[in-house]
Amino acid sequence: MTEVLDATDSQTAMIADLVGSLRAVEETIARLFAVRDGMLAVASRVAIDIARRAAHPDHGDIALRAVAAEIGAAVRVSDRTIERRMDEASWTVERFVEVWAAQGAGRISAAHARVIVDAGAHLDDPADRARYAARAVEAAVVESPNRLRRVARRIAEQYQARTVTERHRDARELRRVWVKDLDDGMAELGMLGPAVLVHGIHDRLTRMARTITRQGAQAAKASKAMNGDRGPAIESPADAPTPRTTDQLRADLLADIALTGAPAGHDTETGLLGEIRARVEVTVPVLTLMDDDTGGHNGGSRTGAPPAELDGRSPIDTDTARHLAGQATGWERVLTHPITGALLAIDRYRPTDQLTRHLRARDQRCRFPGCNIAARRCDIDHTHAASSGGETCADNLAHLCRRHHMLKHHSRWRVHHRQPGDLAWTSPTGTTYIDHPPEQNTVRFTDSV
Repeated sequence: MTEVLDATDSQTAMIADLVGSLRAVEETIARLFAVRDGMLAVASRVAIDIARRAAHPDHGDIALRAVAAEIGAAVRVSDRTIERRMDEASWTVERFVEVWAAQGAGRISAAHARVIVDAGAHLDDPADRARYAARAVEAAVVESPNRLRRVARRIAEQYQARTVTERHRDARELRRVWVKDLDDGMAELGMLGPAVLVHGIHDRLTRMARTITRQGAQAAKASKAMNGDRGPAIESPADAPTPRTTDQLRADLLADIALTGAPAGHDTETGLLGEIRARVEVTVPVLTLMDDDTGGHNGGSRTGAPPAELDGRSPIDTDTARHLAGQATGWERVLTHPITGALLAIDRYRPTDQLTRHLRARDQRCRFPGCNIAARRCDIDHTHAASSGGETCADNLAHLCRRHHMLKHHSRWRVHHRQPGDLAWTSPTGTTYIDHPPEQNTVRFTDSV
């Protein structure tokens, strides 16, 4: 890290020039991708027009294939890939013209555009779709694509004609499990199911895997202590345990549980793994719990309250949210401003560490610009180091993932707090980037027009 800390003024200036040049290159790439989409959309439209004029019975399928094959041969790309690109380009150019225009102007990247289009794909009303696209583009200008995904979903949810509960009831009918055969004697097991259950499964497997890893490390330490001066225990290669990654342990545990009904092949004598239960975090406005869940926009809520959200990622149906609320052993109550929706405070009926809960509710994810690692997987860091007199308070603490926590301490990146909850990051080149806390999933009251 000392190489970055000891950079000369000329090296710092060179980095600044490179950053500016790369930004210009990215804007140019975005414009070129938009130009390509426009050409592909025109090619698709011409193919359809040819088929329509000739009254082709396949409604243009062969004409599209023929044009895609011509383009594919010219640019040395599979005609199937070209046909897929033509379809995606037509969808963007014709249904999300605001997004296409923003990309063409270099304001957003192709990745931003794809996130916006995917999140609003089910909006059928042109006026609602245009309003959604305009708001999503403004969010995309200041957010990375991975952060934009949750923001775009929230915005799109406000223009859904049907409630999330109604859509979830239909979507549940599509739940399934499938197998895809792969090479080398491997296969892939997939599952489509309610988000709460799928995330709960993943969380339980992860915590089981970490418990096994922790127990292995403790056992190795204890074995080393018992051997003392006799040196390390002699262990044959055949008996030596093979280290497993968290991904490998999750896969092994899932197979163990699915085949035996319990993780019998991994559990301890005391049944420690069997006691681990799935855990998810759900935020739900109290008015959503009280609402009769009938109506139009804003997820269909009669009161205008947004739907419940799973881990700040995606909306979940109100029936599931109410069931989880009724079964919860503890509540974290998030108090928000009735007009701005900003986080005011958080408390709990069964108090634990109130400040930690407040920070998690405020930050929701890593506070470095563009990072979307969930807060529960991050470190809580003193912006002004405690060793230098920094206070342990909300105005001096923020969640940072391990990568950006180390970047803050071992590079020339600097950060300080701004009100309310904003973090100002200054790069080694002197450029300042502002990271705002995510909007709270709450109700806002405004004057009627």
